Order: sequence, then structure tokens, then C-alpha cells
Amino acid sequence: MEAEAKEAQKDAGHFARLDKARFPAFAPGSVWLVGAGPGDPGLISLLGYHALGQADIIVYDALVSPDLLALANPQAEQFFAGKRGGKPSPKQADISLKLIAEAKAGKKVLRLKGGDPFMFGRGGEESETLARAGVPFRIVPGITSGIGGLAYAGIPVTHRDTNHAVIFLTGHDDTGAVPQSVDWNSVATAAPVIVMYMAVKHLASIAQKLVEAGRDPGDALAIVANATRSDQEVIETTLGAIGSLAQETQLPTPAIVVVGPVSAYRAVLDWYRPDTGGTSLV
Repeated sequence: MEAEAKEAQKDAGHFARLDKARFPAFAPGSVWLVGAGPGDPGLISLLGYHALGQADIIVYDALVSPDLLALANPQAEQFFAGKRGGKPSPKQADISLKLIAEAKAGKKVLRLKGGDPFMFGRGGEESETLARAGVPFRIVPGITSGIGGLAYAGIPVTHRDTNHAVIFLTGHDDTGAVPQSVDWNSVATAAPVIVMYMAVKHLASIAQKLVEAGRDPGDALAIVANATRSDQEVIETTLGAIGSLAQETQLPTPAIVVVGPVSAYRAVLDWYRPDTGGTSLV
């Protein structure tokens, strides 16, 4: 018990140093677009943590952890702006207008986005709208699930022995359908590793397109659901078998999907134990 008390005191002193850190000012009338990371609240950046404590209003996504929101300024207003496939959600235009209105009212506006704002997070759209409206903004990058989420599953997105390139793509477009703008014939064999966001709904169709375009149906495929969270789940199969698996069972979401040889490293690198390895405020 004495050792635990000393360790807790050491941690408290360490985090107290943040009070003296010279973070950039979060000015009233500005918007910070902050990446919250893939799920575990401990994966937010120090600059993002600073913004949480300074914000007057927090506009947050569906995948932002409640434990992370618990670290926010207690006086801050929290506004849910989550967009989940197949469920009622705010329109993107309305979210952008909300950011502009709150900033022009003189508030410190924190747009808290899961993962990284610029990795399939519509951060580019929102910051572009802010720029056109004359609203000052700052981008605070976050750990994207296509890298950090896979790492928690023991899957390195690159490895010198397997791949020197990786493709990131989204599994649906603005209509919710399989992206028509993706050149599947080129994507299929352009890189040894393909990482797919928001792809579970159309995964069987995407897998078929990749195989028809020349991808080996025997390629390993891994689905990492609820990455970095206490309920993280990993499903391992092959590109050719995922269609049948999707018909037999309901695949978990939200999830990141990786195709290629890197998932084989999971046999050795499977380090994360959800019941003991996550960040907790309790």
C-alpha cells in the first residue's frame, strides 16, 4: 500500500507540471479542431488535453469517450454532433454553422473529433468553412485508428519485412454506398497493405471488388472493433472468406479493417489486455 501511495504521489506531481506548460492561447472567438484519438482517453495529445480544460463549448463526435469528456472544463457546454451510419445524426452543414455561430458569439469552441480530424474526419470540410467565414482556427492532430487502433491489436501498419507502402481508404461515400470514386482495379494491387475505415457494412462487396481486380483471396484480413477500448475485439480471417463470414454473423462496429501480411505479426505482438490495459478515471 505504501508503494502504491508513493507511485500515485509521483504521478500527481508529474501531471501537475502541465500547469506550467506554455501552451498556445485558446482565444475567445476561435475554434480548435482536435483529434481525440481512437478511443482510449489516454491517447489524446497534451495540446488536446489543454483545449479540453479551456473550452467554453465542446462539439463532439459519437466515438469520443465519455471518460475523455469527463476531463473537460466543468463549465463547458457539451454538444453532441455524432454521425453514425444508419442512425439519425446532425447534418454536416449544420455542424459547421454551429461552430461559426458559437465562435462569433465570442466563445472558445472545441470541435472534438474521433481519431484525427484530417483522416476521414471531415476536418478539412469544417476548417475550410471556418476559413471562408473568417473564423480563426487551429488543427490539433490525433492518433488515427488506422495506425493506433491496429497497434492495440498487435498489428504494425508497416514493417520492413512486409511492406513499404500502405493505402488508406473509406468504405462508404456521402450517400452511404460503396465509394464510386475509388479505382478498385488500381487499389487492389497498389500496396501490400490496405487499411479501411467505416468499411464493415460493405466489406463483402469491397472484398469481392478487390479479388476481382487481382488481389489474392488468401490475403489475411483482420477486423479490429472498438479499438483501444475495454471492449476491443479482433476477428481474423481472409479476404476471400469475409463474404461468407459477413453472411453468417453480424460483424462488430465501429471497426478498422486491414488487409495484408502485417496482421500475421499479431501472433507475437498481441500485447493489449482490454480488462487491464486501458486508461481509467476510476
